[in-house]
Amino acid sequence: MTVEVNLTTPVIRILLTSTVARLSHNSWMITVVINLQKCQFFLMFSQIWQAALSALNPNPTDSCPLYLNYATVAAIPSRVSRHNSPSSAHFVSRLVRSCLPGGNNRCIVMVCERSDVFASCCAMARAFPIFSRRSASSRRTEKKHVTVEFVIVGQDANPLEAAELECLSNAADGVRLSARIVDTPCNEMNTDHFLDEIRAVGNELGITPVIIRGEELKQKGFGGIYGVGKAAEHPPALAVLSHTPQGATQTIAWVGKGIVYDTGGLSIKGKTTMPGMKRDCGGAAAVLGAFKATIKQGFKDNLHAVFCLAENSVGPAATRPDDIHILYSGKSVEINNTDAEGRLVLADGVVYASKDLAADIILDMATLTGAQGISTGKHHAAVMTNSEQWEAAVVRAGRSSGDLAHPLVYCPELHFSEFTSAMADMKNSVADRENAQSSCAGLFIASHLGFDWPGVWVHVDIAAPVHAVSIPCFTVWM
Repeated sequence: MTVEVNLTTPVIRILLTSTVARLSHNSWMITVVINLQKCQFFLMFSQIWQAALSALNPNPTDSCPLYLNYATVAAIPSRVSRHNSPSSAHFVSRLVRSCLPGGNNRCIVMVCERSDVFASCCAMARAFPIFSRRSASSRRTEKKHVTVEFVIVGQDANPLEAAELECLSNAADGVRLSARIVDTPCNEMNTDHFLDEIRAVGNELGITPVIIRGEELKQKGFGGIYGVGKAAEHPPALAVLSHTPQGATQTIAWVGKGIVYDTGGLSIKGKTTMPGMKRDCGGAAAVLGAFKATIKQGFKDNLHAVFCLAENSVGPAATRPDDIHILYSGKSVEINNTDAEGRLVLADGVVYASKDLAADIILDMATLTGAQGISTGKHHAAVMTNSEQWEAAVVRAGRSSGDLAHPLVYCPELHFSEFTSAMADMKNSVADRENAQSSCAGLFIASHLGFDWPGVWVHVDIAAPVHAVSIPCFTVWM
């Protein structure tokens, strides 16, 4: 006996979460999906279902528990503003975290249009981070499984093909890999451990990473990365994963800031601002997860992932304010704030991508400035680029993927004077902290490529979006 869900209801974008419940000594099973099968109470369930749908009034979301809380039906907005993702991806993550019932085997059914599938998949992956050191998690003998099903509605309502499902699975794995690295504290994710993560991805993809580390960085002129990380117990490193298929027509480099912990250095952070700085490697973690997913999808062009790894620590060898470092670009930088370290390592990274990897397109990603959260908020990454076309493309990609982005001002002729130094080519921190801080930080990186560099440079600041609520880990089948 079957209960049909009426997809013509005004609330057609529905998220339904359920537990697979086994009742009456395993005599029958009820699985809450779009068609409820083997249900002995057809009329009652049909009435309850219709009543639940009628009761939903998303503002912006709403949910209703069903059948002794074994299932929940939830609704997300059917319309959003132009600066939000049509998928309402952030609401999807929030509803999954709050509405998914308990149990070891659970199911999520997502009813959406085909254009929203990818963003919805990534949003659900974010709701199930892997890292946990709760004692209850370590004692758990049975893994928890979450099955995700998509029901496609709208004009293109054909079932997802195998290649599309593989893409979703790769994307979800990449999201959860990045989240695990960001969630792991520095005593378990120092530069040694991060290099192990890079090697593991390289091994899976058949790529041997190039690693420049410790004193070799200094010898080869990477004054930014070396200067930031030289005081730490575990030495800094530049690591590169390269995918170079035959027939490639362009070369792209993704450069990630990988500060595994940021004390601020001698310009030390306070007791309220330092906790959470394990997440300062979010840019490098995102690049690693994205690189893994992209290459597994068979990317056709040259793609390099460049990881700028260091721990901004305090010690006798730490960089001091007033020190002057020579970066890989050959330009000298007077340090006036050791807590403005991310731009130093990224400057080395992007110049390496240009000089040594001959990249046509360079995208750097970083948890760069606290001011980013003020500029574009907690949900939108800040994007800055020398290309108006790429600025628009990144914003569109953010709306499609659910990883929202919004432009920063790009105006070097007005803002770069903030770094004027009497002793060096530039300082590393601005003179006026009320003058477009996030834009200025991005310009510092671009200046080492040169503002007249002919390629495309894109800078993405994810300082605020990198922070997310974590819940215990699960195995997700998609």
